[in-house]
Amino acid sequence: MAVLLQIRNAYKSYGGQALLDGAEASITDDVKVGFVGRNGAGKSTLLKILLGEEELDRGEVIRHPKLRLGYLRQHDAFLPNETVLDFLMRDSEQPDWRCGEVAAQFELKGAYLEGPVGKLSGGWQTRVKLAALLLHSPNLLLLDEPTNFLDLRTQILLEHFLKNYDQACLIVSHDRSFLAATCDHTLDLSRGKLTMYPGKVDAYQEYQKERRIQDERVNAGVMAKKKHLEEFIAKNKARASTATRAKSKEKQLEKLETIEIPPEEPRVSIRPPQVDPRRGSALRCIEVAIGYPERQIATGIGVEVVHGDRAAIVGDNGQGKTTFLRTIVDSLPAMAGEVRWGHGCSVGIYAQHVYTSLPQTQTVYDFLENTAPGGTKTQEILNGAASMLFRGADLKKKISFLSGGERARLCLAGLMLSQHNILILDEPGNHLDVETVDSLCDALLGYKGTVIFTSHDRYFVQRVATSIIEVRDGRVVNYNGGYESYLYSVNREIEEGERENATRMAKAPAEVLKSKSVSKSAKRSEKDVRKEMNNVEKAIARLDEQRKLANEQFMKVTDSKESLRLHGEVEELTKQLTEAEERWCVLQEELGDNY
Repeated sequence: MAVLLQIRNAYKSYGGQALLDGAEASITDDVKVGFVGRNGAGKSTLLKILLGEEELDRGEVIRHPKLRLGYLRQHDAFLPNETVLDFLMRDSEQPDWRCGEVAAQFELKGAYLEGPVGKLSGGWQTRVKLAALLLHSPNLLLLDEPTNFLDLRTQILLEHFLKNYDQACLIVSHDRSFLAATCDHTLDLSRGKLTMYPGKVDAYQEYQKERRIQDERVNAGVMAKKKHLEEFIAKNKARASTATRAKSKEKQLEKLETIEIPPEEPRVSIRPPQVDPRRGSALRCIEVAIGYPERQIATGIGVEVVHGDRAAIVGDNGQGKTTFLRTIVDSLPAMAGEVRWGHGCSVGIYAQHVYTSLPQTQTVYDFLENTAPGGTKTQEILNGAASMLFRGADLKKKISFLSGGERARLCLAGLMLSQHNILILDEPGNHLDVETVDSLCDALLGYKGTVIFTSHDRYFVQRVATSIIEVRDGRVVNYNGGYESYLYSVNREIEEGERENATRMAKAPAEVLKSKSVSKSAKRSEKDVRKEMNNVEKAIARLDEQRKLANEQFMKVTDSKESLRLHGEVEELTKQLTEAEERWCVLQEELGDNY
């Protein structure tokens, strides 16, 4: 176990705020670490320091000589009209079969692999960047909010990739489901200090609560003992017969110390609009078609949302979720059909990027005063601002000086001051920390109106959604199952794709070699052969583990249909394993013959 990175006695301040105050931590080569902390705590700043883009005020970062950092780049490094495969080969200097093999892990195949990377959606371009990152073989990945704006399928693909990745990772994320699935350690940045916890994020949060309760109990015991000693000393200090004992008690009193418990950080407490519950249909789409003059996205839409429902709109990026939202709120005309809102519906909207278009010169208070319904009392506006942690001098802050998280909270504060009985929320959790997302969940659960929303945060959707609307392959339909059922179906599709890819990984290099009839003068280097052997060995280990697990389940199951399914799975895995082992033998011979 080698220490890849060590942070020692680190100090870093911005504008009088101490982001790092004597912080210390180590990251070894065998851990995947979830990096958590409140918005503005300094997580992204620390990543920049680790990357060498910023410097500490004091302290040091010690890097292992063999450290190879991999960072998910935010900018686009693509050339005009460059295909995905061309970009991966240029960026990594790896052969086409190897680039295709890695790209397939992120479902980059066929037209996606051979087509222009510039025409892909943001989520698909992120997949390309992840494939490029993997091709450089880093031994420490740094990922800063990797799930922001990623659809569910890409998130799960990234999770599967990270689970199978045998190197270290440091992942900044507010997505607890993602961290729980990928990370076995938790690094917390709070009040300038770093705390490494050898467990998952949920266990760490529980540990924090229990530790605080324990410290408060210890302090209560210490204070009770202090009071008892002080009373004894006061009664017996003046008497000659008991003065010695009183002196001894004074020494005991001096040694008693309480544990320093930092005050709880202020928490957001979102209050939803106060509206009366309604019945019947809130939204009905009748044979609606959505899209743009140059391209139709979906047709024959006939979904319905009833009052009091909290409907989550799900689907891959690029399928039309935002287009559907824009159509139902009439910011984009329907191409056909009718969008019909129920009688008395008042719709309030929170769009993905609304906080980027706020009036820069207005103060926080001015914005909320202008946003609130006419007749709203000053105290109600102040209470709404305070619920989002805008108090005192913060109310006079100009919007141009607010962070992304603060602007998102300000938009939500304005929306919650309204009297809308329908809320349309497009990715409301982006740029919000864990505590604020929790508070938003609580607010929506207590809201008497109707909510229609999109979100890639599985924790948020699982807590809030009462129904699912799926946008996929030119259709928008009310999904029959709940969100857990939808998650299961997406996971199953991805796992089936991974099994197909495992077979392809074992076969593809051999087919490439056969088709190219490699001559002795053009033979592959020893490095390339050994690299492929390493990949095949990993595939063999994975297939063997999958076969063992399927076989154990087969031996225990009693249901005949399930037994038949598992038998087929074992047979298929055995076939794939045999092919992979045969490929390894071919590579071994190639290595022995030529080198």
